[in-house]
Parts: sequence; structure tokens; C-alpha cells
Amino acid sequence: MKMKLDENLPVDLIEPLSRLGHDVDTVLQENLMGKDDPSVWKASQGAGRFLVSQDLYFSDVRSHSPGTHHGVLLIRLTDPSREDLFKRIVEVFEKEDVSTWTGCNVVATNQKVRVRRA
Repeated sequence: MKMKLDENLPVDLIEPLSRLGHDVDTVLQENLMGKDDPSVWKASQGAGRFLVSQDLYFSDVRSHSPGTHHGVLLIRLTDPSREDLFKRIVEVFEKEDVSTWTGCNVVATNQKVRVRRA
């Protein structure tokens, strides 16, 4: 899967996600740090990448309807420390069939993963 990590996620995720076979880039690598959410979304979609973020902006299905984009994973942890974010995201990508998430709106919490399809 081609994906982009938002600036609110640990860049240390590049290595384990790449090891799992994903093509990972980051907002930092594209000099998008500090840019507004619509700019990050546009860059992600323009590059055909699945976006991984903690930002609630991307949870609005009215403006990010499933099937109209390359996909988004919203990470919503109770206590999102960098370590907990790292562990949960790696766990999700190791255990879930993420290859079916193209075009989906996905939310991962501490306990579960919800996938909204077109």
C-alpha cells in the first residue's frame, strides 16, 4: 500500500511499515509540516496515497466520503503517547487486511478497528 503519515505520527513508523511491504512517505519528507489539513489531504490524494493521521478533520465523511479518495486511517487512542501510537499502528498493519482499505474511512482505537466502505 502507498501511504502518507501525517506530521502528528512518529516518523519511526517508516521502517516497520516499509518492512511489511508498504511504500511510506511522510508530511515531513514533502515539506508539508505546518500546512493546513486541506493541503495535506490534497498532497496525499494527488500522490495516490492512503493517509494515516490522528487529525479529526479527516473523519468528516461529508467531505471525505468513502469511495471518493485513496483512503484514510484515523488513529484515536485514549492516551496517544508516541510509543502507544507506534505500537498500535504497527499492530494494526500487522494484523488487519489493509489491502482492502483502498477508498475506505478507517478508525483504529485502542481496542478495535472500524472500516467504512463505499
